Amino acid sequence: MSDLPYANNYSELLVYQKTLDLAGSIFKNTRNFPKEEQFSLTDQIRRSSRSVGAQIAEAWAKRRYPKHFASKLTDADGEQLETQHWLGIAYDCNYISAEIHDELDALCLEIGKMLGSMIRQTEKFSGSGGSYLSEDPLPYLSDSAL
Repeated sequence: MSDLPYANNYSELLVYQKTLDLAGSIFKNTRNFPKEEQFSLTDQIRRSSRSVGAQIAEAWAKRRYPKHFASKLTDADGEQLETQHWLGIAYDCNYISAEIHDELDALCLEIGKMLGSMIRQTEKFSGSGGSYLSEDPLPYLSDSAL
């Protein structure tokens, strides 16, 4: 993680950028799924792949609270694992080729490893590290208001 640049926003996180690649590739590769899968497999795999990035964005908003931050990242990891599951189903049904399956599965695994690293190092992203942005205390919580 030390080789990565400082992120001012969740959209600057490499893991988030990879989730955009994943969701875009899933969308592209599900366009030709059978019509009868439109409201089941197609919808499920698109939803789970898009949710990975959404969970990272939510985690970013909660980074002041290490346990909540880790919890949201764990949710993101759960969504990428769900995406892996649906990829396996799509492959088993012959909706995607082995090459596409392996490429997207590898991207899911990479995202999962990055999320795991972030979860193990929450202090680098959260309030316990001391280098996070914070708001000024509200007037009614300061000593001068007493």
